[in-house]
Amino acid sequence: MKNTTLKALIFDVDGTMADTERDGHRIAFNAAFDEYGIDWHWDVELYGKLLAVTGGKERMRYCASDLLGSDNLPENFDDLVPELHAAKTRHYTELLSGGAIPLRPGVVRLINEALAKGLRLAVATTTTPENVTALLRHTLGNDALKWFEVIAAGDIVPAKKPAGDIYDYALKAMSLSPEQCLAFEDSRNGILSSQAAGLTTLITVNDYTRNDDFSGAAIVLDHLGEPDQPFNVLAGNAHGHNLVDCELLAEIHAEHSVTA
Repeated sequence: MKNTTLKALIFDVDGTMADTERDGHRIAFNAAFDEYGIDWHWDVELYGKLLAVTGGKERMRYCASDLLGSDNLPENFDDLVPELHAAKTRHYTELLSGGAIPLRPGVVRLINEALAKGLRLAVATTTTPENVTALLRHTLGNDALKWFEVIAAGDIVPAKKPAGDIYDYALKAMSLSPEQCLAFEDSRNGILSSQAAGLTTLITVNDYTRNDDFSGAAIVLDHLGEPDQPFNVLAGNAHGHNLVDCELLAEIHAEHSVTA
């Protein structure tokens, strides 16, 4: 019989831990384009479409080859993409340092409770390790980097979400099975990735992902909830709870555990 005791929580970052996309990464991409004299401006609507492509470097290449294109792009644009992405990361970090990107409702509360209960924490994301580190430091403090046992991020695996590789990497690094963990995601690509790795998944939607297909999610919420800001259940069973705490996680985990 498999050991299905809940041991760890694995968090996606962008859109899940914080609303980083619209007013964080998008702004930073545009600042990088301006810095390099590229006449692109990703508005809110366009960026929502670009989010179907996971990974910032991949998003820029897709935009150049399949979506916008531009006669004014540098001839070496494809080679320039990593440099552009580094500039974007710098601008994004500056936004974080100014406190412009707070964590979503319930995230800090749940992380603190999970640590107190002895649950292990990890990150599985397509964003860069630098972006994860910056977000954690500027929202939770420097000690937060020690709270997350594994930060699986960026190009650490060749296939990004919706492939399950990033979650497989995190599970292997923690020596845990999917049945011992819960994943937190916000998007269609995210849940496809976590499900590919066999993980029970909780969804907190945002403005960009509210209409995504979350078939197979354990529960779909608008956010994790606070005592004075209860969540709204969009799909699934909240077992009478109005915020996500360790008790609810145990009930969701038990409901979806599969023994063999």
